[in-house]
Amino acid sequence: MSQAAGASFSRLASIAGPSHVLEDPSLLAPYAIDGVVPSSAVRPGTAVEAAEIVKLAAVEKLSLVPSGSRTKLAMGMPPQKYDMALDLSRLDRIVAYDPGDLTLSVEAGATLAGIGAALAAHGQFLPLAVPFQKSASIGGTLASGVDSPLRQFYGTARDFVLGMEFITGDGTIAKSGGRVVKNVTGYDLHKLMLGSMGTLGVMTQIHFRTFPLPRSPRAFVASFERPENAWQMRQAIAESPLRPLTLDILLPGVPKLFASSAASRRVDEPYDAQTLASAGWSVTVGFAGSDKVLDRYAAELNRLAEQAGAASAATLSEDRVPGAFGRKREFIPIVLDASPATVILKLSTLPSRMNDVLANAGNLLAAEGVHWAAIARGAGVGYLALLPNDRTEATGVKLAKLANQILETTAAAEGNATILWCPSEWKSWMKIWGADRADFEQMKKLKAFFDPGGVFSPGRFVGGV
Repeated sequence: MSQAAGASFSRLASIAGPSHVLEDPSLLAPYAIDGVVPSSAVRPGTAVEAAEIVKLAAVEKLSLVPSGSRTKLAMGMPPQKYDMALDLSRLDRIVAYDPGDLTLSVEAGATLAGIGAALAAHGQFLPLAVPFQKSASIGGTLASGVDSPLRQFYGTARDFVLGMEFITGDGTIAKSGGRVVKNVTGYDLHKLMLGSMGTLGVMTQIHFRTFPLPRSPRAFVASFERPENAWQMRQAIAESPLRPLTLDILLPGVPKLFASSAASRRVDEPYDAQTLASAGWSVTVGFAGSDKVLDRYAAELNRLAEQAGAASAATLSEDRVPGAFGRKREFIPIVLDASPATVILKLSTLPSRMNDVLANAGNLLAAEGVHWAAIARGAGVGYLALLPNDRTEATGVKLAKLANQILETTAAAEGNATILWCPSEWKSWMKIWGADRADFEQMKKLKAFFDPGGVFSPGRFVGGV
């Protein structure tokens, strides 16, 4: 019997209850990360139980990986050691919600769908329109750092997470920030947890600022035959008084994906394939408001599209917005379903340089006959999907070379690039976390401070921290 399942099983059972400690291999398979299966999984029902489990792991020198709905466990590197899966799905409660004060506190295992339904009943929402919306947990969403088309207007989670309760590597329950918007107490240590892949701590409760649901949402689509014209329109919007909710450029290949059966499986709302009938570059803009505001946006966007040389332009009615927006939101799972060995790169650079970065990547991929698709946020973040036809070693070697070249060219453009998803057997050939970081020594110090025993997700993050 393994160390975790043997010596520790009775203590784990005394903490969380015997029915919430798993050691059957068939039940542990869903917790596997890149083929590495933990020796046990435990499902605490409270933050106190979770803290006791972490204390046990620290004392017995066991490693654990926190998880929720497990939609993003394939991100990052394989764990160097994986004794225990800490399943937070039972921590799924809405702890406090004050619609009048626009504040919400939830446990980390609560799902985005459940939170969304509770807020919508009061005409509010969280601007976390992220992939895997149907099943993702709030804790996993924040830990993975995946972003949303709504970052154009609302920013990222860093801008509306007010505070957090989390567990450090020695099992201490720590708190940072607060539950109210006007909180100025202490340091924002909780922001270090965002995007840290569960390597610094275990989030147990998060406090948010909420927002009113957008009124009468609309979408605008302008199609271009040349990429420079699409980016010209993007720049014109940025320099205009308009402040759209979303602004994304869809590159050739995306319309076909959005009309595919893979997209229909991910997004329930109906979709008109004519929405993105163009095979060129599409500038998509989301906006909302009163009739007067909607009319102003439609008129101004049509004017900007005409000036930029659009081949076509159209405003989508409210009933057509969910299907189109949902596909933008679910771009990552759609492309994961579209190939047996999808590789997804996240590219970050100045918006003025994104066209060049994507053009260079496209030229590299075209020269090697690799199918690809990409979507670029107006704020300077792009998602590039390589879509090979097979998963052979030869294909993996070729794509690793191409992906690493794209990482280098992005760094040369003073940007940053990482590989979010790829087949597990290819990870040893790819620079998953991109170019070497100048702040890596500081990252190691933070890891040593929050998790001195290396309990959390060892080896999963940048540089093996």
